[in-house]
Amino acid sequence: MAQSQIQEQRQEQRLQQSISQQQLLRAQLVELPIQQLAERVETEMHDNPALEPSSDEDDFPLYDDGGSVGSGDDAADDYDSQREEEDRRDALDAALESIGRDDEELPVYQGGMNVADTDEREMQLGDTQSFYDSLLEQVGEMELTEQDRYVMEYLIRSLDDDGLLRTPLDSICEELAIYHNIDLTTNQMEVLLHKLQQLDPPGIGARSLQECLLLQIDRRSPNPLAHEIIADHFDEFTKKHWDKIQQSMGLDDATMEAVLRELRHLNPKPGASMGEVLGRSMHHIVPDFIVDTHDDGTVTFSLNGGDVPRLQVSQSFADLMREYQNNREGLSRQMKEALLYTKQKVDAAQNFIDAILTRRRTLTLTMKAIINIQRQFFEEGDESLLRPMILKDVAERTGLDLSTISRVSNSKYVQTRWGTFPLKFFFSDGYVTESGEELSTRKIKAVLKELIDNEDKHKPLSDEALSAMLAEKGFPIARRTVAKYREQLGLPVARLRK
Repeated sequence: MAQSQIQEQRQEQRLQQSISQQQLLRAQLVELPIQQLAERVETEMHDNPALEPSSDEDDFPLYDDGGSVGSGDDAADDYDSQREEEDRRDALDAALESIGRDDEELPVYQGGMNVADTDEREMQLGDTQSFYDSLLEQVGEMELTEQDRYVMEYLIRSLDDDGLLRTPLDSICEELAIYHNIDLTTNQMEVLLHKLQQLDPPGIGARSLQECLLLQIDRRSPNPLAHEIIADHFDEFTKKHWDKIQQSMGLDDATMEAVLRELRHLNPKPGASMGEVLGRSMHHIVPDFIVDTHDDGTVTFSLNGGDVPRLQVSQSFADLMREYQNNREGLSRQMKEALLYTKQKVDAAQNFIDAILTRRRTLTLTMKAIINIQRQFFEEGDESLLRPMILKDVAERTGLDLSTISRVSNSKYVQTRWGTFPLKFFFSDGYVTESGEELSTRKIKAVLKELIDNEDKHKPLSDEALSAMLAEKGFPIARRTVAKYREQLGLPVARLRK
C-alpha cells in the first residue's frame, strides 16, 4: 500500500515538472524579439530532427477593428528554410566525399544565409567579435589554473579556420616545451583538449571529421543509432553505402531515414559556420509589429514573421512512432530504444510548436489592447495624445498575467505610419489631479519641455513659475512635481539655463 502511494506521488511530480518546463519555454519565447526568435527556431530545428518547416499556408494574424484575421506575411520563409536544409546537407555530403583527397578543402556551411544580403542589411552595423575571441571569452569563464588557461588559449590559436585541430597533440606539447617552457604530457594535453571541446559551437577542437560529428551528436540529444553509425560504420557512411549500414544494423527503412535526417543536420565545419565575425552589436531595428493606419481611420496590425518559418512535426517521425506503437509486442530492445527516442523528439517538437503558437496569440492580444487604449495616437501620430497606460491596464484587458505583458513589451518594436517605436514607448504613468482627473505624465512633460524651450533665456522660468503656467494650460501639478519631471527630461534648474 505504501509502495503504491509513493509511485503515485512520483508520477505527479513528473507531471508538474513537465508543465513547468512548458510554461518556462512559453515565457522564454514570448520575451524574444523576432530576430532572436528566428535564431532560437533555427537552433531548435538543428537539435530536433522531428521539427521541420511546414508548407502549410497558415499566415500570421492580422488585426483590424473587427478583430478579423488575414494575411500578414509571404511564402518566402518556406523557401529559405528548405534552402538552408539543402545547404547543410550538401555541405556534409561534400565533406564526406572529400575525405582522403584534400582535407583542407572541406566546404563551408553558411547556414543558408545570403552573404550579399547580410553585408547589405547587417554587417555594416555594430561592433564585431572574432571567432577566436568568442572562444577565449568562454575560456575566461572557466575555473582554470594560470598555466592551464594559457595552454587552452594556445590550443584555440592552433585551430584551423573551420574550428578543427589538425596539429597533433605531441607536436603542440613540443612547441610549448621548447618555446614557452611548459612541460606537459600528451595525456595532460588530452584533458585540456576535452575541456576545449565542451565550448560552443559543438564540434570545436575535433581532430577529424568523425570526431567532429560525434561531438555534435553527443552534445545534442544523444541518439544511440546516430552515434553507432558514425562510430562503427564511418567508412560506409563516408561512401554513402546506406544499404550496407542498414543491413548491418538491422534497421527498417523508416528508422534509417529518420537517423540519416538527423545526421544531415550536423555541421562539418563548426568554426566556419560562425562566420568571420560574431556577436555583432546591431543598432538597426526590426519591428515585431507592423501597424497600418488607413485614411478612413481604420487601424490594422500584423505580426512580423521575419525569418521564422512555419513549423510542423516531421511526417517521417510521426509515421515511425505510429509504426512502432502498432507493433509493440514484437519490438526488440534496440527498437524500443528507438521508439523512446522518437517519442521524445516528437513530443519536444509538438511542445515547441505549441509554445510558438502561444507566443503569437499572446503578442496579438497585447498589441490589440494597446491599439484600443492608444487609438488616438495611432490615428493622428501626436505623442501628446498618448493616454496613461501601465502594464496592469493591458493585463486586465487581455486576461494575461502582468509578468507576461512585461515580457511582451521587452525589447520589441512597433512600426507605425508615424515612425518605429519601442513597445515601451506606449506605456506611461498617469498623474491624478485633486479633482480626480488622470493626466498622462508624457503629455505633461511634453508641455513642460515646450515651455522651457520657448522661455526667455535671459530670464529663465523657475519651477514655481512653470507650475503656474502648466496650471493655466490645464495641468495643475505641484512645484516639486515640476522639478521631478524637469530632472527626468534632463533639463537643469533655471539659473543654469541662462
